[in-house]
Amino acid sequence: MARFIFITGGVVSSLGKGLMAASLAALLQARGYRVRIRKFDPYLNVDPGTMSPYQHGEVYVTDDGAETDLDLGHYERFTGVPSRQSDNVTSGRIYQQIIQRERRGDYLGATVQVIPHVTDAIKQFAQAETEDLDFVLCEIGGTVGDIESLPFIEAIRQLKNDLGRGNSISIHVTLVPYISAAGELKTKPTQHSVRELAALGVQPDVLVCRCEQPLPEGERAKIALFCNVPKEAVIPALDAKSIYAVPLQYHGEGLDAEVLKAFGILPGLAPDLSRWAEIVDRLTNPEGEVTVGVVGKYVGLQDAYKSLNEALVHGGIANRVKVNIDWIDAELFESDDDAAIAARLEPCNAILVPGAFGERGAEGKIASVRFAREREIPYFGICFGMQMACVEGARDLAGIKNASSTEFGPTSEPVVGMITEWMSADGIQTREAGGDMGGTMRLGAYDATLDGNSVVSSIYGGTHISERHRHRYEVNTAYQAALEKGGLVFSGMSPDGMLPEIVERPDHPWFVGVQFHPELKSKPFEPHPLFASFIEAAVKQSRLV
Repeated sequence: MARFIFITGGVVSSLGKGLMAASLAALLQARGYRVRIRKFDPYLNVDPGTMSPYQHGEVYVTDDGAETDLDLGHYERFTGVPSRQSDNVTSGRIYQQIIQRERRGDYLGATVQVIPHVTDAIKQFAQAETEDLDFVLCEIGGTVGDIESLPFIEAIRQLKNDLGRGNSISIHVTLVPYISAAGELKTKPTQHSVRELAALGVQPDVLVCRCEQPLPEGERAKIALFCNVPKEAVIPALDAKSIYAVPLQYHGEGLDAEVLKAFGILPGLAPDLSRWAEIVDRLTNPEGEVTVGVVGKYVGLQDAYKSLNEALVHGGIANRVKVNIDWIDAELFESDDDAAIAARLEPCNAILVPGAFGERGAEGKIASVRFAREREIPYFGICFGMQMACVEGARDLAGIKNASSTEFGPTSEPVVGMITEWMSADGIQTREAGGDMGGTMRLGAYDATLDGNSVVSSIYGGTHISERHRHRYEVNTAYQAALEKGGLVFSGMSPDGMLPEIVERPDHPWFVGVQFHPELKSKPFEPHPLFASFIEAAVKQSRLV
């Protein structure tokens, strides 16, 4: 039977509950336990798929096609356990399912209420597909005291009773602020937060206290006394130089040992954290550095490109170099001022254009593609970045001056067009242009076949790959011959040969565009081969300057 760890947050948001959950799972995994992490999101969206990146950050996509919270990216990167659709649920999805059941008459005329119907649905979600696990970590989004999260707090209160003594614990992540004028860390916010959580029927077993200054023993003892936990279970959490140092830091403070103790389990031998030590060593002792210019649409919020940011770091780990990321707003390049573009991009050792939606910034991305191609600077186009590489190739090398995407409106030369039908593992999928936006894209893992003589097949070390997608527009194969005549080779296709997956320029030092999102599968201890190769090319470029 799986044991459950419920993780809540208090005082303020953005305390790092997801990172703490991922780190704890990695520590338990290093002790030989089988783990899975789940996220409960209180908002009413069915999933984050239709939310603005500025509202929510990136949308993380799983192999089975779920659009999920970005914390699931942390979970995968730290544990290597592939996330599933069942690992993220929102209030919107739960209410949607309950209302659908009520309309069908499944409740046999009963009055449908938050208790027991909503809380039962939450409990069922938490316990689904857990038979082969030792620990299930469930993170509750938001902050204790939010109206939206009350059903989830009530559900975990009930579930703790349902599971029985010794089969679940609660961890509360809270803030211990430092008041510089007084020169003191203040414990009162934590006391109030724990009191509010306890008033809802959930008494924390372990407290994780985020603080900017070391937590003195006196304050630690005070928190333990007023919050009704052992002093050893008050775990300080100071800022780390890298998120990949956090597991080591939490282990040093005894988090994993206290969690096991709360379950009545003897910690036993220390976990093997050698791979985390190696990662931290590579990050703190690089043998060089490179600069990658990321020309994007949502650069005002780096969480919009969270997985991309981490995948570039992983590429640096693979090459033992520091990767400096220059986040560039694509709209800056829409004035056709070649001197301004050159001034901004010339210091970069490589250029990357990431995924996006909509026309805003498209011409600036096309200008970035052109600059990278003409100056022979390593270029990596992801999703929209691949599409813009094809538009640039069509316009500048294939003589198709009006080349564009139907995403931007009607066009006489639809080099990129909306996909309305494609083959998946579940059969033919169809979509309508005027249909719902949520969950209607080509989502999740799809296979691709690579040309055996291509650059990408040598990077992957094979000709068959599986990568995750999130898009509703595709490069039009009717333009393949014209694009290849201009030097842009279609080196990866869907198994049925209908959908372009990868394009490359063999005569360029490193020029690759992919329709999928390789950043979603990269991990610090297993960098994605495309990112490792891209940063390697950036290192070579830096030595030419």
